[in-house]
Amino acid sequence: MGKRDNRVAYMNPIAMARWRGPSQSAGPTIQDYLNRPRPTWEEVKKQLENKKKGSKALAEFEEKMNENWKKELEKSREKLLSGNESSSKKRERKKKKKKKSCQSSSSSTSSSDSSSSSSDSEDEEKKQGKKRKKKKNRSYKSSESSTCESESESKESVKKKKKSKDETDKEKYIRSLSKKRKKTCPEDKPLSSESSSESDYEEEVQAKKKRRREEREKAMEKAKKKKKKQHKKHSKKKKKKSGSSHKSG
Repeated sequence: MGKRDNRVAYMNPIAMARWRGPSQSAGPTIQDYLNRPRPTWEEVKKQLENKKKGSKALAEFEEKMNENWKKELEKSREKLLSGNESSSKKRERKKKKKKKSCQSSSSSTSSSDSSSSSSDSEDEEKKQGKKRKKKKNRSYKSSESSTCESESESKESVKKKKKSKDETDKEKYIRSLSKKRKKTCPEDKPLSSESSSESDYEEEVQAKKKRRREEREKAMEKAKKKKKKQHKKHSKKKKKKSGSSHKSG
């Protein structure tokens, strides 16, 4: 069994199109558009006249609609005017009723005035009682404020006393120091008493602080040395144990 020959002869598409000739299009061509039927000048004039007539008919229709609309407007105005007249009449009736009610109320107020005068006197008495209570409260508050002020003054006096005691203690200490100096070095020149005594007091305070710091540092060093000794002893014991275990093995 041999293979089929599926080869096709090559056809030049341009040559084929020329051989077929011009293609037939479905739509109208440009020549058809140029050769279309056109109206004459007389026919155009007739069309314009017909359009004008149509516009006249529309104008007549609009005029009729305007007339009908005007009639409807007149009717609605008449209704509104009649409604306003009726509302004005109602207002007048209401005013008359109010006047009558005011006259009847004035007669009743004359009788109520006598009762209100008695109630006014009671109100005045109540107001006077409230004023008296307010005065009492004010006097009580003023007494409380005076006690608070006395307490605050007593506290301030206590604080002042404490300050004066501290100052006297300081002065005594400074005097004792100055006496000691005079005994120890009488050849030195006398300095201003206040400045030298204060400087001595400050120096002693600083010296005390330094001593405390040194004592703390010494205690810390001792504790560190003890820990190191304990650590060394522990490490030696471990080494001995490890050596003995190796020997036994």
